[in-house]
Amino acid sequence: MSHETTSKRHRVFQFLYGMAAYFLFLVTFSYAIGFVGNLVVPRTVDAGGPATSTPLALLINALLLSAFVVQHTIMARPEFKAWWTRICPKPIERATFVVATCVVLWMTYWQWRPIPTVIWNVDHPAGRAILHGLFALGWAIVLYSSFLIDHFELFGLRQVVQNLRGQALTPPEFVTPWLYRLVRNPLMLGFIIAFWSTPHMTASHLQFAAMTTGYIFFGVFMEERDLLAMLGENYRRYRAGTPMLLPWPRPAAGKSGKTVSPSVLPEVRQSV
Repeated sequence: MSHETTSKRHRVFQFLYGMAAYFLFLVTFSYAIGFVGNLVVPRTVDAGGPATSTPLALLINALLLSAFVVQHTIMARPEFKAWWTRICPKPIERATFVVATCVVLWMTYWQWRPIPTVIWNVDHPAGRAILHGLFALGWAIVLYSSFLIDHFELFGLRQVVQNLRGQALTPPEFVTPWLYRLVRNPLMLGFIIAFWSTPHMTASHLQFAAMTTGYIFFGVFMEERDLLAMLGENYRRYRAGTPMLLPWPRPAAGKSGKTVSPSVLPEVRQSV
């Protein structure tokens, strides 16, 4: 068998692997909406899991979320990626990250322990409608933000398509989509809105929202440290002039001229 034939087969296999990883992401992401919002799916943040004492449930849930944090933190680091791509072909490195993330999330869905203690409950129809609307808005922001920074690259699909065509993997472009001019991390803001917007907050939902929010802040800190090292003064100006998560006014430093492009974030952003 010729080297060219073998190479083509490898590219086809990597493309199919990337497609499967993307399909797995779609299913996992859809389940996440139901899991957090107590919608349709059999196991959610508030129901469906095995009955467990509160202390043990808190411990198990914390370990599950910690596994997610460890997987993301390790696999997101440039040092790990430099080592990992010596083993894993670069065109499927991102897809493999997506698969690992999905495996950890499905473990969380499967083993999560609901704690029914009520923290707050909103009975007024208008209040419930507002919170349900914010929940939907949060997920819409997450999805929309991912397309602003190249959704298909973020989840590893563009890489395998370019590889299948025999094209070199192209680096991200240097642009600033509009939402990323309001806040540096709109995708993470969307998650926070979605996780906290519920008319019926239980102890297990509160644990989930609090721990994931804490990790978001930690992940943003780590990511921005990597971006600063990679992009230098461009990112320093962008960070100085654009708030991290909440779109309140900031000094205009970094607003003029070309700033860092959030479309470079798929290369570094690993916390989705």
